[in-house]
Amino acid sequence: MSSKVTFYIARHGKTILNTLGRVQGWSDSPLTEAGVEVAEFLGAGLRDIHFSSAFCSDLRRTKETINIILANQGQNDLKVIEKKELREVCFGSYESNHTHIMWKDAALYLHYTNSGDLLHDVFDVSKPVTYEQVVNTIKVLDEMNMAESFIEVESRTQKALFEIAESESKYNEDRNVLLVAHGMCIKFMLMNLGARELIKSDLGNASISKVIYENGEFYVEAMGDMSYVERGRLL
Repeated sequence: MSSKVTFYIARHGKTILNTLGRVQGWSDSPLTEAGVEVAEFLGAGLRDIHFSSAFCSDLRRTKETINIILANQGQNDLKVIEKKELREVCFGSYESNHTHIMWKDAALYLHYTNSGDLLHDVFDVSKPVTYEQVVNTIKVLDEMNMAESFIEVESRTQKALFEIAESESKYNEDRNVLLVAHGMCIKFMLMNLGARELIKSDLGNASISKVIYENGEFYVEAMGDMSYVERGRLL
């Protein structure tokens, strides 16, 4: 029987483009002081967990975040493996533009009068509009034809997750894996693995989404959990 693999999947700390309200998919920017601090808190809050391996996307903000987490968690000697498949969604011509413009354009295309109503409905499973529709709409609206569809993001992120899970489960012991990625990519990776009902809002910076892999199956235990950050803050 294969071992149990527990994934602690963190969103990166807050960045300059986050702070400026700019679209940040494949575009990148460094962490702000607040972004560094919340990553430090998360690291402290994870001190009682021993990680067997660590992964992040190849973008600067996740690399900075995971190194800060491990330095404050006590495993700064753990090798970090970068995986391009864990990148955030590419938003094409909207990259680095004002976030409200992208959401307004998507809202109007989907027959909403404002982006606030659209975002409200995206997080309500009783409503007909879904995150899949929104990101696919952005792909349609992208004038550069570079933006990714939901299935493109889901496919690449799940491929990375499955590869890591299969590799880690071959050991004769339970394993804990730290993975740092991005808000939308985490949701798209896990949405159809059982997370859809758990997603109530955007994932906070340095929040943890906890996923168990055992006997070839994934179980999403939590999405956007900020309790580890709060524990670290108290420490």
